Amino acid sequence: MAKILIYMIALYTILILTVLVLIITNLPVFGRLPRGLRLDKIHHLNNYRDGALQNESFTPMQPEGVSFFKVLKAFLFDKHPDKIPYKALKFTQPDLDGKPSSAAPEIIWFGHSSYLIKINDTRILVDPVFSKTPSPFSFIGSKAFPGTSFVKAKDFKNIDVLLITHDHYDHLDYESIKIVAPNVKEIVTSIGVGAHLERWGIESDKIKELCWTESAQVNANLKFTAVPARHFTGRKFKRNQTLWSAFVLQYQEWKLFLGGDSGYDTHFSKIGEEYGPFDLALLECGQYNAYWPHIHMFPEETVQAAIDLKAEVLMPVHWAKFSLAMHPWNEPINRVVKAAAEKNLKIATPQLGQTLILNSEMPVSKWWTD
Repeated sequence: MAKILIYMIALYTILILTVLVLIITNLPVFGRLPRGLRLDKIHHLNNYRDGALQNESFTPMQPEGVSFFKVLKAFLFDKHPDKIPYKALKFTQPDLDGKPSSAAPEIIWFGHSSYLIKINDTRILVDPVFSKTPSPFSFIGSKAFPGTSFVKAKDFKNIDVLLITHDHYDHLDYESIKIVAPNVKEIVTSIGVGAHLERWGIESDKIKELCWTESAQVNANLKFTAVPARHFTGRKFKRNQTLWSAFVLQYQEWKLFLGGDSGYDTHFSKIGEEYGPFDLALLECGQYNAYWPHIHMFPEETVQAAIDLKAEVLMPVHWAKFSLAMHPWNEPINRVVKAAAEKNLKIATPQLGQTLILNSEMPVSKWWTD
């Protein structure tokens, strides 16, 4: 009798845990995998093989000889000094609704990879993440650095274009999207990401999903083209079911490269040859490690990528808000500034919230050292 009782308790425990896992993993924050016509289009892409989307080059998550458990052990038990700033970061309170002072593009950076682009009467918001943590739940993951919460999702009104590079939590934030999307006229993103957005109640006719080399002509002056990156995607367990992209922004005579996440590879030089030169390249410079060298760039590679792209100016992003790797929080910007100087590449380092105006106000102060 006791054995039967133990068996029943174990069985019911397993059933309850299974139900809980199913409930949790089907919460809206996890989005939804592509299906129907969207899935069929993905299956017919040249870079879809073996049940998943692929990079142009072979891209293992870790180099040979490095296991997931070795990386996890390093994260949890090794010492990583200075991952978080010891005081609140300085910021400038931005004028989000003000019109540009000239015909030149203006960019306001909010930390990590979130920024607002203003060009004449057009306002473009890129990868807005205004939650406290870039994760499905607020109690999991790295908290936003002190001083980086100077704007909120509710502050963004009348956005013309919302651009989402890929579906990772530090680029596609459920809570921010729920607030921002109703005030957005159009959403441009990578193929497959629309499945998440529709799961969250966003109208499908607002969403333009692009495969690599596809373009979206938003209006007579503004065009976005999705181009390859070297990365991966996924919000649950199944990876690479939606695409990851960088985007070429063309507005009249201006051309910007919006980098998203990417490891270094030959795709930068190919993009530079086909779409360059660029007035400005916004490229990731942080969250790298030798344990995952193919999916994020080291700062020196960021500089080389900007050169490959034929960019006039580099603006480093993907730092100064979250600690998603093991390096000191300010190491990426120190290294990228040094590398840019050695390569004679112009670099812009605006303070959080400060307005950068192309060819006019291009901040270069080392504000993070104060």
